[in-house]
Amino acid sequence: MSDDSRARAAFLRACRLDVQARKPGNVSLASPGHGMDAAQFLASATAAADAITAPGCPVGERIEAAVRASWQAAGCNTNLGIVLLCAPLLAAFEQRDREGADALRVALASVLQSLTVDDARATYRAIALAQPGGLGHAPRQDVADPPTVDLRSAMALAAERDRIAWQYTHAFADVFELGLPAFLTAHATALATGEALQAADARAMQVTFLEFVAALPDSHIVRKHGAAMAQCVIGEAAQWRTRARRGEPLDSDPAFARWDEDLKARRLNPGTSADLCVAVALLAALVA
Repeated sequence: MSDDSRARAAFLRACRLDVQARKPGNVSLASPGHGMDAAQFLASATAAADAITAPGCPVGERIEAAVRASWQAAGCNTNLGIVLLCAPLLAAFEQRDREGADALRVALASVLQSLTVDDARATYRAIALAQPGGLGHAPRQDVADPPTVDLRSAMALAAERDRIAWQYTHAFADVFELGLPAFLTAHATALATGEALQAADARAMQVTFLEFVAALPDSHIVRKHGAAMAQCVIGEAAQWRTRARRGEPLDSDPAFARWDEDLKARRLNPGTSADLCVAVALLAALVA
């Protein structure tokens, strides 16, 4: 399989896993939420795939074209965070000089360092189109105004309040250092205990989500509901992370589904954690 085909297949696989696994508070095949359903997420992923994996395309152009295609397919913002995370990873995949996670991270560092003002302008247009909730206003380089700095510098200004922006200034540390080991360990354990590949994929995605949501204040929740509520969700997630680490099948516990529905009833969406999971799943597929 060519690198172009690998990249497209990896992106689509990661996006399918996003809704295949129940991730409490997020939309899944098992449970819609926040006015959206899994079909919209799958449609937007298919629509975005060609744009975000376009060979040789700058990161900003990938982001803008993918968000535009997604919006046309789904009619709402289903994947802005996913696109923001996956576009640099896919650009780095093209530029790597060998296989493996270490080589991809080296290439990613180069991609992030070389981001331009044009990348920032295209990304700002994508954000304006997606209209994500809870952004508020920033004193410098607000997304409502044309940027005058490169994309990485713009992300640095938002990094304290947005964990996706934080990845741009920290070489995607959460993805490589927290998410990827959790995903690979859970996946290998599931296969070793006899689970089918698709089930192992979903188990790994779910475990990775719980690692993120129990470890980091979800910045989407912080923006919309405040830091105290984000800490509350961390506390709620801790017991499920413990059980997931033990390999327990959480989907068979009705309390896990009730937590999912309760988060949605409270309009709490750990969307940043879910977006980070998609980036992890993409990375795992790219380095497999």
